[in-house]
Amino acid sequence: MTPPTATTLTAAALVPLLAWRVHSRFRRAVGRQRLSRYRAPITFTIYALLLSAVVRACWAQPTPLLALSASLLAGAGLARLAFARTQFEATRQGLFYVPHAPIGLALASLFLLRLLWRLVEVFWLAPQAPHHWSDFVQSPLTLGSLGLVAGYQVAYTAGLAHWRWRVLRARRRREQSGAD
Repeated sequence: MTPPTATTLTAAALVPLLAWRVHSRFRRAVGRQRLSRYRAPITFTIYALLLSAVVRACWAQPTPLLALSASLLAGAGLARLAFARTQFEATRQGLFYVPHAPIGLALASLFLLRLLWRLVEVFWLAPQAPHHWSDFVQSPLTLGSLGLVAGYQVAYTAGLAHWRWRVLRARRRREQSGAD
């Protein structure tokens, strides 16, 4: 029996992590959710780091960068559309929202399918070829699907942060005018 290769071990480690993230993403896309003050900074930081690494890996290739840029803008446009269909609630218990699920679920599914196909290409169809992590970001299709998800998440989170700021500002003004 041959020992498992590094790519096999990497895939074995990534599959459960990916499954957990997909499950939590799908669960989060439907139903009423409490708006956290920590969500925006965490989301912005994670996507800034991720996109920085991706851009660095494909800096010399204009086609993947163009695909990433265009899909980031398209994802932001989809976020604006989904945000307009989001239901918001400001209660004494906190701030809540019900996201418009179809767009978020479609984007998550698209990205998942592209990522799974890319894993099949790398680990199953050409397992003997040497691979580097940057191989994943050389494909305009992979970067396009990543850009859609990243643009959507960042823009949607920015919308949520702005809504939260407006609600809290209005609440402070009411409290100040009532105290005067």
